[in-house]
Amino acid sequence: MTALQKGAIGTLLTGALLGIVLVGVVFGGEAALSTEEFCTSCHSMTYTQEELRESTHYGALGANPGCKDCHIPQGFRNFHLAVYTHVVDGARELWLEMVNDYSTLEKFNERRLIMAHDARMNLKKWDSVTCRDCHKNPDPPGEDAQAAHKRMETHGATCIDCHQNLVHEEAPMTDLDASRAEGKLVLKADDWDDWDN
Repeated sequence: MTALQKGAIGTLLTGALLGIVLVGVVFGGEAALSTEEFCTSCHSMTYTQEELRESTHYGALGANPGCKDCHIPQGFRNFHLAVYTHVVDGARELWLEMVNDYSTLEKFNERRLIMAHDARMNLKKWDSVTCRDCHKNPDPPGEDAQAAHKRMETHGATCIDCHQNLVHEEAPMTDLDASRAEGKLVLKADDWDDWDN
């Protein structure tokens, strides 16, 4: 074996080893950043954690979802979204945590609508993938709900367009399509009554 071949094999092995280490660091980091303890290490998130624990989504069916179950896309096929969310949204949230005062619930509530809207826009962008992870084939009870789900399929809507304020304290509902089109937060009109056609 020539020196060139030995060098090539050594480079390949070193690259493979570094690749394995890098994958381990990325997956390990992703797991560490997705824990409830990490999410609530910021004071402001303790309010929303308590709201989650008091919601109908928590404990009713033996499931105790954490922050990541709704706010971080899960699974290998969504791993790129999870990493992006932690890097981009995480950096933004860290900055907002430093420049805003969340020392009381009242001060937190001053920004609740903006934070709720940001979370809703993520869910809309992801086609509510985190909702669909648990609610695989929703078969809602009642004719109105079934009709709404049928309209949803033909109008490009997703779970979060209608199902807002399920877990956390209520914030005014936002029109996610209009918000995306206008590039700013747009409050929702009464309902989806304009879908009747």
